[in-house]
Amino acid sequence: MNASPDVRMGNWEAVGLVAGREVGTRLKSKAFLVTTAATLLLLIGFTLFMKTVSGGSDATVGVTPAAAALQAPLKGAGSAIGQDIDTRAVADEAAGRAQVDDGTLDALLVGDGSSIVVVVKKDIDDPLRNALNVLAGQLALNQQIVGLGGDPVAVGQAVSGAKAEVRPLEPPFDYNGQQLVIGMIAGVLIYMSLLINGQSVAQGVVEEKSSRVVELLLATIRPWQLMAGKVLGIGVVGLAQMVVIGGGGVVAGLATGVLTISVSAAVGTVVWLVVWFLLGFFAYSLVFAALGALVSRQEDVGGVITPPLMFVILGYVVGISVLPNDPGNHLVEVLSIVPLFAPTLMPMRLAMGGVPAWEAGLAVVLMVALIPALVWLSGRIYRNAVMRSGGRVKLSDALRAA
Repeated sequence: MNASPDVRMGNWEAVGLVAGREVGTRLKSKAFLVTTAATLLLLIGFTLFMKTVSGGSDATVGVTPAAAALQAPLKGAGSAIGQDIDTRAVADEAAGRAQVDDGTLDALLVGDGSSIVVVVKKDIDDPLRNALNVLAGQLALNQQIVGLGGDPVAVGQAVSGAKAEVRPLEPPFDYNGQQLVIGMIAGVLIYMSLLINGQSVAQGVVEEKSSRVVELLLATIRPWQLMAGKVLGIGVVGLAQMVVIGGGGVVAGLATGVLTISVSAAVGTVVWLVVWFLLGFFAYSLVFAALGALVSRQEDVGGVITPPLMFVILGYVVGISVLPNDPGNHLVEVLSIVPLFAPTLMPMRLAMGGVPAWEAGLAVVLMVALIPALVWLSGRIYRNAVMRSGGRVKLSDALRAA
């Protein structure tokens, strides 16, 4: 009697076949298309909103003809405390008061320019009050200098040129607002991708297991090939989604002028986003696929993947709660190198800038080194549990089964 022929395919042929099936299925999914389009539109909408709200000044102050000499000093006083004050000349005090009353002006400078007298509708906000107080102090100082026979211009130049000499032990990094915002957006995109695509891997495993499709598939391919193909296929789709959303957001930001960082810096942010999505997705998805094989019902998926998912959530929460106020936080620096937290924390820090090359390199090396170990461990769990239907398979049983 002749032996039955071996119908199993080659390793990469089998993995590619499964991956192609996953890619085709998910690209045709309405949920995937709607989610991608909605997220991209939301990001572009946020960019346009920021363009709208960031275009104006912090305050608009009218100046009567008698106080016209105070326009330039007022703008300078505002700049000294970080306020962008727009000054407008008015025809006379009556016209200025009418504009204050209808909200066109936030305040009106009146008087002869020797002192600060300001008209407001009801009250004045603290930043504008501080700028006017700075200007009042400058006027008072100039008047004292003139009274003593000095030159206010020369004194002002000497004072403005006097600066403290700062000698840091380590060179500081200047985090600007745009970098912080880009870092937060990068963290959100990574978090959502790991959350959605990672869980899709586990749900797909359970779906095939509960429908007994896995038994047909494993008649021609090995368990690890099925698991690797599923992870690879969903990863390719997730990567495409990440590139579309991240790239679209950066292009919209640069085109509208909301992002004023260099094109190279923007491209670098997208590249790092892709790198950390791939590393984080493959690491966590291998774990999710293995744990998904332990159960046979979709209702039980959440319970088995919650422990590793908590590290994704914790890294994201730490990043968005700590980094905006303290970009150089030492605890975050350490955690961003640890593989469990690196996929969410490191892309945030890289988008903000100021990450030493050795830290970024070490984080990547540790993640790359971890993935082969996860392939072996997850493959063992998956192989020993995916064919066992019914109740939940204990992790200890899946690890030691033959």
